[in-house]
Amino acid sequence: MDRSYWEKIAPDYNEEIFDVLQQDKKGYIKKAIHKFASPKASVIDIGCAIGKWLPVLSPAFKKVMAVDISAKNLTIAKKNFPQLQNVEYKRADMSSGTSSFSGFDMALCVNAILTDSLKKRIHFFSNIRKSLKKGGHLVLVVPSLESWLLTRIIQNQWKIDKRLFNTSLSEGEAKKRYAGIQQGNVEIDNVATKHYLGEELELLLSKEGFEVIQKQKINYDWHTEFIQPPHWLKEPRPWDWMVVARKIK
Repeated sequence: MDRSYWEKIAPDYNEEIFDVLQQDKKGYIKKAIHKFASPKASVIDIGCAIGKWLPVLSPAFKKVMAVDISAKNLTIAKKNFPQLQNVEYKRADMSSGTSSFSGFDMALCVNAILTDSLKKRIHFFSNIRKSLKKGGHLVLVVPSLESWLLTRIIQNQWKIDKRLFNTSLSEGEAKKRYAGIQQGNVEIDNVATKHYLGEELELLLSKEGFEVIQKQKINYDWHTEFIQPPHWLKEPRPWDWMVVARKIK
């Protein structure tokens, strides 16, 4: 997922991209944000896209920096929320080179570290760390690899939405996907997308100088995975991982 992908999808973002804010029915992410919010503090929304979290962040912080790789996303965000006077918008690729952002009290990053490139992910996590002051907090949401696997196991056993799950692959494509899944890269709408194990996420953050203080499943309804989930399919539910961490070095 590079800049051209996000620029292309920006006009149809609401229809194409899963809405975490709307689907977090128990409001775990909002609760994590407000736990560390302060009218004297600053926050950076990394991968803000069209700005869905800005109405949550703006009233809770003195300063909000909205960062995204897509200029079109930022233009839409500005148009959607002209009343948010304490928000500054900046186009930047957090997966490339060294970030110029620093000194923020909190960072929010919701399903933005999705690239299948390990090198780019390493840059992204490093730049998140650099954007925060020591003692600052990170609220991070990422797709769960465990949830993706659970969905595929359930789909395969009970043949749910069978026509939508293609199991017939060429030898070359099968080898490519096998290599990808060993990194947690799986196909979402035919785009290789990084998913994370819970323990993997904790290890990555620890190596970047963070202390994990909360790890939480953000559960969703099965209609987010299947067009026609069977009526008996309730628990367990699919989920993303939310991690709250504090920068300790």
